[in-house]
Amino acid sequence: MPGTSFPAHTQFVPLLAVDNHISTAQHQRRITAAYYCLGIAAGMGEKLGGRQSAVPSGRVVRSLAAVAGRRGLQRRRLLDRASPKTKTNQCEGDSSMIDGKLGVAIHGVGKVAYAHAASWRKNPHCRIVSVSSRRRESAQRLVDTLKLDCRVAESFEEVLADPRVDIVNISGPNHVHTPQAIAAAAAGKHLMIEKPMCISMEENMALRDAVARAGVYSVVSFVLRWNPLVINLKSLLAAGAIGELFYVEIDYWHGLGESWTGWEWGHTLASGASTMLTGGCHAVDAIRYLTGLEVTEVAAFANNKKGKFEYPANVVAILRFADGTIGKTSALFDAEMPYTFNIDLAGTEGTLRDNRIWSKRLLPGQTGWSTMQTILPDSGAVDHHPFDAQMSHLVDCILQQRQSHCSVADAYKTHEVCIAIDRSIAQGGRPVKLPLEA
Repeated sequence: MPGTSFPAHTQFVPLLAVDNHISTAQHQRRITAAYYCLGIAAGMGEKLGGRQSAVPSGRVVRSLAAVAGRRGLQRRRLLDRASPKTKTNQCEGDSSMIDGKLGVAIHGVGKVAYAHAASWRKNPHCRIVSVSSRRRESAQRLVDTLKLDCRVAESFEEVLADPRVDIVNISGPNHVHTPQAIAAAAAGKHLMIEKPMCISMEENMALRDAVARAGVYSVVSFVLRWNPLVINLKSLLAAGAIGELFYVEIDYWHGLGESWTGWEWGHTLASGASTMLTGGCHAVDAIRYLTGLEVTEVAAFANNKKGKFEYPANVVAILRFADGTIGKTSALFDAEMPYTFNIDLAGTEGTLRDNRIWSKRLLPGQTGWSTMQTILPDSGAVDHHPFDAQMSHLVDCILQQRQSHCSVADAYKTHEVCIAIDRSIAQGGRPVKLPLEA
């Protein structure tokens, strides 16, 4: 889900000045975080509306993450040795878990950040301790609108240095998700990352590896995994309601244009990256999640009928799975229709079409489609998404010390499929096999 903003690289320059009121170590951490956001952008030399895009090279990511991670690693080891009960109290040398609650920092204030914040404050095990964004007034507006009792941080570096922060909620534009998440993981913070978590295969690999090294818990915001219809469909598949699955088709049709709050960066190649990464990834992830299968080959075509986006706005892809199952996914940004998330699952003993069931095994006497009464994924509005369940899931994973089914490690595979689709489009529809090389 698109956010809107990230601190421009110039905001970090004053942090390099000597501050006589902080220790050398604190100053070094400021330099590390500031140089991270500056150096990565300079390393690639990409521009986005006059601002350099923070896209990491592997060498820069590894060196900076190593420096930033030393203190975070020590802090995590203390937490990892604690049982869930012990972790509700402050660990020796650690000032997190204020009043027995996990501290959440929201960084990047677009429309989706309001929905995130509303969900975080409903969780009894959490407390929002800071909000920040490229424009301070955007962060202040969120705090004032939701009447949050928290500070407005001046920079992302300040967020990472804050010992009260246990979870960083990353919700800025697409191109900053990877560098911010890598820096946060290196600082020992758990992660809630808006999708897409990356915009290239290099970023995908770098983030996966950085989070694995850091040992933090993570959830990537494929929020439809918590939609009631999706939950029901997964349960029906697990129960064998339609026999053996042989075909799956899921589509993301969401007409987007200048009225979209993320338009400024989202329609650009530098940040939006592609239709599949910006929106179609929801459909790809739902395919992986519902089927439990991994894609081994894709072939895709695209067009840009209205010419509004810097990348092809309309995409269709054929999928092959390891067990021989076949599938199709599409994403349409030029669609002139209400938001639609089509789901079709065909098996040897029945079919599921959205909330309609045809099952010889479950309903041998049925004469027409049976309809489930449930909440459908039929709106692109962020306040319709089940963020309450998603945030609660991450909290449970942290307190119970278990990895999520929607972690960075799992989301890596969803993004890999999206990138493979983009590569096939670039090659005129030529099939692309997975796994990918960087």
